[in-house]
This record gives sequence, structure tokens and C-alpha cells, in this order.
Amino acid sequence: MPKLAASLSWMFQEVELLERFQAAAEAGFRAVEIQAPYSEPAPLLAERACEAGLTVALINTPVALAAVPGKRCDFRRGIETTLEYAKSLDCSQIHCLAGRTDHPDAETTFIDNLRWAADRAAAQDARIMLEPLNTTDNPGYFLTGSAQARRIIEQVDRDNVRMQYDCYHMQIMEGNLTETIRTHLDVIGHVQISGVPGRHEPDPEQEINYPYVLSLIDELGYDGWVGCEYRPRESTLAGFEWARPYGIGRGPRDE
Repeated sequence: MPKLAASLSWMFQEVELLERFQAAAEAGFRAVEIQAPYSEPAPLLAERACEAGLTVALINTPVALAAVPGKRCDFRRGIETTLEYAKSLDCSQIHCLAGRTDHPDAETTFIDNLRWAADRAAAQDARIMLEPLNTTDNPGYFLTGSAQARRIIEQVDRDNVRMQYDCYHMQIMEGNLTETIRTHLDVIGHVQISGVPGRHEPDPEQEINYPYVLSLIDELGYDGWVGCEYRPRESTLAGFEWARPYGIGRGPRDE
């Protein structure tokens, strides 16, 4: 069965960030992502995660500059901040945002910055994640495809650099999700899901048949977290019909 993680930056917007940990735990989640944790002190977030019994599976860097030439100092300051938060939260995965650029030196810059970040992250057993984004929602973004991400991962040549495969973005950019996942599973360290179109609940009646996709990644032996990074159509709890087969939305975990 897939291990689902709730995105606290997208879900449970009915309450403040610090209250979302308990809300996620009561809905049945055992892990969370926090794309934007920096509005609160890291020790306080860590306390709330611990109280709720949750693993923090992923956080983002505060700046999207990894592939942008001329921004090395800003990028490195962002990584240092992210590593401090990751250490407090006992979070082992950091999404390193490439940023928007069409500069001819972007790929070289990206690779150099990723090597530096990966070496820093390795000191605390953390991984650097690369996520291709779609150009409809993110015009001008540098990293836009799974093959591109794989090529960069291979050039970076660090054991702790992996692909963050977001089915929403890759359905828009590439389609053919299941074959792409099969092809790149060896470098995929984190999966994210949401419905297409709209980025709402991953409703199987939309473009992506998520029961099939999730059963496939189980069959292939993927054992990482599957992040639910979507915008609920109504209230978060009202939209969990899709997740009930996976133990989400039934109430507190001990029921």
C-alpha cells in the first residue's frame, strides 16, 4: 500500500500551519511535506510534528535559484537555512528548486550548485531532490522533464541526489506516466500526486487513473513517500473519498 504524506502547504488550510500536523495525523497520515516551513521557527514545527507522531518527509528550499547564473551566494544561503530546518525537523529530503532562467550557462550552474548542496546535505544524511515542473503553471522554469532531470542527476554524480516525480507536472509535460516511472524508478526518491486538470484531489475519473498508478509503484517496489500536493476543492476532509482505500480520511489513526 502506498505511504501517503500530506502537504501542509496545500492541505488543511482551514487551520493555521502549526495546527495542521494534528489535523493530518487525525485524518490518518503518518507523514507530511512542508513546502514552505519558514514562516515558523524550526524547533516549534519539530515539536508539533513530534506531538502528532508524524515524519516530515520533504521541505523545499526558500529560494528558486539553483540553476540561475550569478545567484550562487543567495542560493548557498538558502541551502544553509534549509539544512538547519531539515536537521531540526529530522527531514531527510530537500527539494532544491532550479528557478526560472534560459541562460546558456544554466545547466552548468545547476550542476555545480547541486554538487555543493549534495555534499553539504550528505553531512546530515539528507538527500537533494530535483523536481521537473510544467511550463503552463511555471513559465520559464529551467527543469521541465524527467529525462532532463535524470541527465543532470547523472552528471552531478552524487549518491544523495534523486528525482522528485510529480505526476501532475509530468502528465502535463509528458504523459505516458507509467512507462516513464518504470524507466526512471531507479533515480526516483519521492513521488507526488494531484488531479489533472485543476490540481485538486487525485480523482481517478480525471486524466490520471491514480488507483492504477499507485498500484504500479507498489508492484515495482517503490517504498518512498507519496506526497499529496493538491488544492482541495472544498474542505480538506470532505475530499478524502479517493484516499479511503489507503487508510486516509477514516478519523484518528488508532480507531
